Amino acid sequence: MENVLRPLAVVGGSVLITLLVGWLVDLLLRRADGRHPDTPLWGLLRRCRIPLQLTLCTALLRGSYTHTRLELINDHRAGIGQVLSLVLIGASAWLVVRIATAVVDSLYARYAANTPDPARVRRVRTQVTLIQRVVTAIVAVVAIGAMLLTFPAMRTFGTSMLASAGVLGIVAGVAAQSTLGNLFAGLQIAFGDMVRIGDTVVVDGEWGTIEEITLTFLAVRTWDERRITMPVSYFTSKPFENWSRGGAQMTGSVFLHLDHSAPIEAMREQLRDILGECAAWDGRDWSLAVTDTTPSTIQVRAVVTAKDAGDIWTVRCAVREQLIGWLRDHHPYALPKVTTAPAVFPPDEWRRLPHPAAEQPSDRDRSPRTGLG
Repeated sequence: MENVLRPLAVVGGSVLITLLVGWLVDLLLRRADGRHPDTPLWGLLRRCRIPLQLTLCTALLRGSYTHTRLELINDHRAGIGQVLSLVLIGASAWLVVRIATAVVDSLYARYAANTPDPARVRRVRTQVTLIQRVVTAIVAVVAIGAMLLTFPAMRTFGTSMLASAGVLGIVAGVAAQSTLGNLFAGLQIAFGDMVRIGDTVVVDGEWGTIEEITLTFLAVRTWDERRITMPVSYFTSKPFENWSRGGAQMTGSVFLHLDHSAPIEAMREQLRDILGECAAWDGRDWSLAVTDTTPSTIQVRAVVTAKDAGDIWTVRCAVREQLIGWLRDHHPYALPKVTTAPAVFPPDEWRRLPHPAAEQPSDRDRSPRTGLG
């Protein structure tokens, strides 16, 4: 009977203590979250319940599994201890990552709630995302190293490799030059405020929004829902357009090629009426002027403003469409024309031109052909 009750007491006691501690911690966090609703940290820390319980249960089993006094466990004591140690290290790393993520998310949520500037919020969001990735990578590397050191053979191997660590570092640096360049470029983008998540950019002729920033690449979501993945080193080595830097407000222009007889003053009044009915126009500024002329047409430019890149596109399309429609319905003569009729010469110039009929002799002037020559 003792051989049965002792293992049940060890395993059951570890599980019971784990569930009890997890319930108490969750209860305290729930009450703290209810008392301090303006602090999201307590609610975010509740996500750590599962890794906390796994870490606690593994630690209890790791310290008490030898007390079961089972023959099977005694025969495989080293292997069971090794497995429990690996699970404990992995669960602890998971718990640390969850706690760090909860703290960082809480700080970002409070900052975003108290900061009215969207540009600063996007910058902090970019930095927070990269910090989370760096912390996760560091914890993962440390956890994997700790797992490897639990094997006796790996300890000896690690000691022998310390002497050649410098040579291996140089070789790895040369082999991973591109990866390391992207890594440092990602840190430069995060803390240099070059580009942020949510910024509107133009890269390689493509207009889109920064959707994701990692340590090695950026994802740009275009207007037609495509995703362009680019290395972060591109943004540190080549020029690109960032329409969100310095403010999201935009100024756009619409060009029209019209006839010289186009009613410019009437077009200005019509443009003012169009913008007054356009919800995307922010009301800051507008203008209409003749910016160029050719022998057959004039170039008319309408300048409009909007609060961001999406609205400026909407305003430009609305102005272009409605101005062309208004000219077509009320002033069709102002639209550009393509001349297809033959040229008409002045009377004096027509007389000086050679006429084909005058160059050919008439039948009366021609001498009859004879065999006498």
